[in-house]
Amino acid sequence: MGRVEGKVAFVTGAARGQGRSHALRLAQEGADIIAVDIEDQIDSVPYPMSTPADMEETVRQIEALDRRIVATKADVRDYEAVKAALDDGVAQLGRLDIVAANAGIFSFGSMEELTEEQWSDMLDTNLTGVWHAVKAAIPHLKAGGNGGSIVLTSSTAGLMAIPNIGHYVAAKHGVVGLMRTLALELAPDFIRVNSVHPTSVDTDMIHNDATYALFAGDLPVAERTRDVVGERFQTLNALPIKWVEPVDISNAVLWFASDESRYVTGVTLPVDAGSLIK
Repeated sequence: MGRVEGKVAFVTGAARGQGRSHALRLAQEGADIIAVDIEDQIDSVPYPMSTPADMEETVRQIEALDRRIVATKADVRDYEAVKAALDDGVAQLGRLDIVAANAGIFSFGSMEELTEEQWSDMLDTNLTGVWHAVKAAIPHLKAGGNGGSIVLTSSTAGLMAIPNIGHYVAAKHGVVGLMRTLALELAPDFIRVNSVHPTSVDTDMIHNDATYALFAGDLPVAERTRDVVGERFQTLNALPIKWVEPVDISNAVLWFASDESRYVTGVTLPVDAGSLIK
């Protein structure tokens, strides 16, 4: 028996990166998956976002584990689209037990320089989008009568200030307030709500020209290699590593989703290589 055998998990941002990793890790432990992702570009995001081909690969990998998956193109900024995708998934798979509200974006700029578009896209995706996922899920979790687990993806930036990403910091701090309120509101139904706070994660969100320019803008473009930029990322962490892997976050999500954490709610869990204490 897997640690979440027979359960159904709703994962946002599931086409690649942490979201795909969460879906795979939960499926490896027996869960079926309802997956959504935007599969499109947001203009204010300075790196290529997910594509339909990315989601097709997530589906392939889940099905290779002999688990079921219902995958839908949906933008978490659009509540009706998220609700329709989740309702369809529950209709097909029969229940809902776990929510991993992971979808998010990243962009840069000082508070003075940020555009209205950057600010609104960030808050609409990284905070309102999380609320949309949870709002759509709550009726299904309550209807099941078995409690449930909701895991919200925040960041170390949800627990500290970081310059040049103030809109991201604001959204990720907001996720903590959302998590704590939901934990209180849903506790009578034995629905637990927690947040996970990664340091830099080895995904496309950090491995792109825009992020490399932020961390190594003093270097010529040709010298902004993965290894060179990685050395600068490593200065953020107490442990001598450049970044964590997606599965490191997925293992935390899995623990929150499993009965091993059955009495854990309202918790902010860093998976941060010690960056918050540095």
